[in-house]
Amino acid sequence: MKVTIDKNSGYCFGVEYAIQMAEDEMETAEVLYCLGDIVHNSMEVKRLHDKGLRIIDREQMKELHDCKLLIRAHGEPPATYELALKNNIELIDASCPVVLKLQNRVKHAFDKMEEENGQIVIYGQVGHAEVIGLTGQTQDKAIVITTEEDLDKIDFSRPVSLFSQTTKSTQGFYKMKDRIEERIQKINPEASLDVMLDANDSICRQVSNREPQLRKFSHEHDVIVFVSGKKSSNGKALFGVCQSENSRSYFIENETELNVEWFDNVESVGICGATSTPMWLMENVARYIENLPMMAH
Repeated sequence: MKVTIDKNSGYCFGVEYAIQMAEDEMETAEVLYCLGDIVHNSMEVKRLHDKGLRIIDREQMKELHDCKLLIRAHGEPPATYELALKNNIELIDASCPVVLKLQNRVKHAFDKMEEENGQIVIYGQVGHAEVIGLTGQTQDKAIVITTEEDLDKIDFSRPVSLFSQTTKSTQGFYKMKDRIEERIQKINPEASLDVMLDANDSICRQVSNREPQLRKFSHEHDVIVFVSGKKSSNGKALFGVCQSENSRSYFIENETELNVEWFDNVESVGICGATSTPMWLMENVARYIENLPMMAH
């Protein structure tokens, strides 16, 4: 049985950068606080916890003073920076450059929409760290949509400026764009879509480019083992890609969740993961599968 790790899987640039910043900082600091999980992967969070990284939430941050706090790749709303200033917290800002650029675009679009009685709509996951950072640029007035049912929150008689959380699926974004266009035209068939809808594909290409590569990879193997934290929205999206191409795709958090029966009469196994999956974890899974008692081939 041949086991192959997908060379395109694993950390995106933003996550790699944040983890590197945390590790550099912890070489000199005994404790470094981090607002929310530095990465949606419990195994990696534990590894960094052992080095001194302490995960806190927004409520706990209010109690912190005179310390160092890491802002992870997902970015933060303006309120976080204001609180840090007030409580004399030194920020180690590891916000992903792609996310920071998007926050800026959303803020500019919001200022424009305020003048034009329009709305900012974000295709993303409610409560996701990146989405909290983005809606923070709009005084929390942005409308967040995840499913087609959420479209009912939009007033289609007013202009819409549409953005996407950077880790959503490109296909999903364009589907939402089409639905919004249909709803605008249903209400006002004469409406100029150019005026009524400004759609900004703000999906990170480091993430979206993985979809076609993953489709190909899923086809090339009998069984696909997708390694990701349960909380990763990017992990759920990419696993969906694997499943659509290969019905023998399995989602696991680590090697303890593997099932020997998945590998009956299997010649090739492909291991892949999310942008938040560390390479060492995929390597652990590969080693574990290679050492399984061999079943009938």
